[in-house]
Amino acid sequence: MMTLTRAVLSTVLCACATASFADRDHDERHTNVQLGPRPYYLIEGLRPGELKERLQKCSEGPFRRADFSIGHRGAAQQFAEHTKESYQAAARMGAGIVECDVTFTGDGELVCRHDECDLATTTNIVATPLNAKCSVPWSGPGSQPKCCTSDLTLDEFKSLRGKMDASNPAATTPQGFLGGTPSWRTDVNTGRGTLMRLAESIALNEQNGVKHTPELKAGDAARIARIFGGQEQYAQKLIDELRAARVDPDDVFLQSFNKNDILYWVRHAPEFGKQAVFLDSIDPTASPPVPGLTYAEMVELYKQGGRYFAPPMPALLTVSGGKLVPSQYARDIKRAGFKIITWTLERSDLRGGASKAGFYYYFDPAGQVIKTDSDVYVALDVLAREVGIVGIFSDWPATVTYYANCAGLK
Repeated sequence: MMTLTRAVLSTVLCACATASFADRDHDERHTNVQLGPRPYYLIEGLRPGELKERLQKCSEGPFRRADFSIGHRGAAQQFAEHTKESYQAAARMGAGIVECDVTFTGDGELVCRHDECDLATTTNIVATPLNAKCSVPWSGPGSQPKCCTSDLTLDEFKSLRGKMDASNPAATTPQGFLGGTPSWRTDVNTGRGTLMRLAESIALNEQNGVKHTPELKAGDAARIARIFGGQEQYAQKLIDELRAARVDPDDVFLQSFNKNDILYWVRHAPEFGKQAVFLDSIDPTASPPVPGLTYAEMVELYKQGGRYFAPPMPALLTVSGGKLVPSQYARDIKRAGFKIITWTLERSDLRGGASKAGFYYYFDPAGQVIKTDSDVYVALDVLAREVGIVGIFSDWPATVTYYANCAGLK
């Protein structure tokens, strides 16, 4: 996201996409971008108007990789998250940056999983002998298994197969427990689910010509202390792996919800810390609500060296007078000086509109603006043109890549 500058969108024509990328040859040496039918399906379903016309003008491309388009756990809408196959799909769909959420094994290796203890729902572990090594094994209907990467060695972790994040707690068999994939996702592309070390994901991204955004995940503090010596050593391990891979720091956007991780990188690995992304956990829907940062706290973080701020997209939008507009929170973040990244597009079932879509669309609880799945582009357009985000995570990067190319966003 070093190159995530925005064009003036009010005058953008489709020809801008080609001109904006004229100086980019990084992606030309690697995977061809293929968007598939979904962006066209979504655009066709938009209500008639300026946005639909603007997007339709770009239908023939050409389409190139864009850093504005970030693969969230790869392409997790239809591929098992944090697998080689998911990362490959994201690169193919033009994501300029692909995410590995970083956690750890019991023998101190960094691996790609969204959570230290999510293996029961994101892999086939409960249907293998390794179920016995889980902190809480699956034991039958109604059980709540807890299977952690830190329960396993790297070799054991690598023996598992990734699957869509889902489960059926009432199932009477381990194989039944592995079901439960929601209808708006699919198990069609999960015949293979190759789990990845961080080092392998870095090598794959380099091969595909995409940039890196590893997120250091929180974990069991006692295990982190036992395995690494403490949180700072855990954060340093991530830096060590990037340096060992000789990755260009300009191609790395470290992430963490822990401000102390961000500040550690700023102070001890400034070549990487300069683009570290603070993930904001604001959530008014939680019980109790999780507050965001105050404006004074934002200013202080910026003074300490933070430059990228990443709240969830519902915190950046609101409905006013029947229109979607930037929230006051979004305005405060910009006023504090930050570049804004947000998450996560294509992670909700929008077929019934925002009123039924849950967390990511709480900015429109009555569904006044976001009425169909096609209106994902309405939200994206306001985020890009009015909020001024410089990148967005998506579970299906092709949707964002299409928009970024059409709008001239790098």
